[in-house]
Amino acid sequence: MSTLRPIHPDFERLLGFKEKQLIGLFADLRAFILELYPQSNELLYHTHALTAVFSISDKLSDAFCMLPIYTNHMNLGFNKGTLLKDPHQLLTGTGNLIRHIDVKEPKDYRNSKVQGLIQEAIDFAIKDMDKPTKVMAQTISKIKG
Repeated sequence: MSTLRPIHPDFERLLGFKEKQLIGLFADLRAFILELYPQSNELLYHTHALTAVFSISDKLSDAFCMLPIYTNHMNLGFNKGTLLKDPHQLLTGTGNLIRHIDVKEPKDYRNSKVQGLIQEAIDFAIKDMDKPTKVMAQTISKIKG
């Protein structure tokens, strides 16, 4: 499985502490997202979860989806999920904006329904963006230490 750009060393170091199954799912889902929108920026965080956020700019506010990896599971999160059309009712969650899809295996995301939802999130983020970005296709680590 090849990715369109290498995983950042800060993220890769912390990812190594996760279960092999989660590492494989993350790598495959990350590649899937980057194939759909190669010019996205990847913002990396380590807070309550190890998270890769995909944004149309270098700002978190312009993000369209995220991959939080917890101790024993991971999600495909949508930063403005409550504002997206979800005709197949794929999204779960109770937050004001964020919704997610539980990811346990590739079939949970490698399908046309999820691909359509990701594309809708990208289109929504582009329309909702304040001003054009000059930063594209970059991986930006916000991981401390």
